[in-house]
Amino acid sequence: MAKAVRGATIGLLQSTARLSRTALAERLLEHGLYAGQDKIMLALSVENGQTPSQLAALLGVRPPTITKTINRLTNQGFLEKRLSEDDGRRAYVFLTSEGEQAIRSIEKSVRKTEKAALKGFDKKEQKVLTRLLSKVEANLNGVGFNDADDEIAEADS
Repeated sequence: MAKAVRGATIGLLQSTARLSRTALAERLLEHGLYAGQDKIMLALSVENGQTPSQLAALLGVRPPTITKTINRLTNQGFLEKRLSEDDGRRAYVFLTSEGEQAIRSIEKSVRKTEKAALKGFDKKEQKVLTRLLSKVEANLNGVGFNDADDEIAEADS
């Protein structure tokens, strides 16, 4: 049996991540959205009216990066900023009606990309892959992966 090449797994993860981001970016571009904008929009679809700092922390990016993306999305008509009634120095970001409509396009693009990526996988293989990737993510985030939590999640699905 051939010896596994060191770094082959991380290389495959990097390549797969890059290819999936590229495929999703191409689909998003059809709707006038650029890579990375979808994450902000989806975060606001879950909890509308967050500060740029909250969004940056949630998405794991630096505040200047999030500010630039928010400004671009605002100029595109997908978001609007509103000053806090309590503190005029603080702004909150909200989806506009156009932004809310774009959420469906984003979700459809994500589904199509996932479907293409998982072509030929049965449901069991998809669950195993999701579980393994969740473990990798937990390891890289420096948090433990609890198999009990995984079993609860599987029971809920």
